[in-house]
Parts: sequence; C-alpha cells; structure tokens
Amino acid sequence: MSSRHHIDDFMRGRIIGTIEEGRKITDVAREFDIAHSVVSRLWKSFKTTGMCSRRHGGVRVRSTTPAEDRYIVLSAKRNRRNTAQQVANQFLAASGKQISRKTGARRLRGGGLYARRPAVCVPLTRQHRTARLQWCREHHNWTEQD
Repeated sequence: MSSRHHIDDFMRGRIIGTIEEGRKITDVAREFDIAHSVVSRLWKSFKTTGMCSRRHGGVRVRSTTPAEDRYIVLSAKRNRRNTAQQVANQFLAASGKQISRKTGARRLRGGGLYARRPAVCVPLTRQHRTARLQWCREHHNWTEQD
C-alpha cells in the first residue's frame, strides 16, 4: 500500500470510471494498490457531490481588497507620523470597515512602509572627501602603536 500521499484528479477519475463499469470496490482498491477505505470514501463522495476532485483547504478571506490596501498605504504616506492604530482608525472612518492594528501594519509593510527607517547622514562634500583622502595618505603607514 502507498503511504500517505494524495491521489491526483486523473487517478480519481480512473477509479470512479472503473467502479462505474461495475467492478467491486475491493477489486478496484487491489488493482490500484490503494486502501479500501480510500476508494470507498472517494466513491461515496462522488455519489453525493457528483465530483471526484479533491477539496483543498479553506483559505482565509482577506479583510481588505487590493484597492483598499493602496488607500491605506496612500493615507499613511500623506501623514508619515501616523501609527498603525491611527491608520486603522482612519480607514474605519473612511470606509466603515473595521481592521485591526496588525492588519494595518501588514498592509503598510506590503506597501514598503516600515516602523524603522535608516538614519540619513549628511552627504560629504568634495572638500570633505579630499580632506579624508589626504589624512589617509598621511597615515597609511602607521602601526598599531602609533
């Protein structure tokens, strides 16, 4: 017997077709080297629903649409100092839809907005660069004791 793997739709169709020809479930299970219970469950499911494809696991429905995600990012960009909670409250006021602080933060992250920004240093002028280069050239042969 095969170990714990899903049967693809083509194989399911072959199994159902073989049973519809009038073969017994036990014979079909033996022929395809599949557990009797699996074939029996497949046949029962086919008789009730009329389909033999596998139902995939449920996917959680997103609370916001892509257009609403863009609105959340845009409103946060308009006021960069808003927290994720303030963004969620502003979205509630605008759309009437309640989202959590975490959802707001995830949407902002998806739009490239993060809580921490890299520190911006003052760009060096040409004079700074030449002074640094001159200092390095003067001290390039120093030892650790110097």
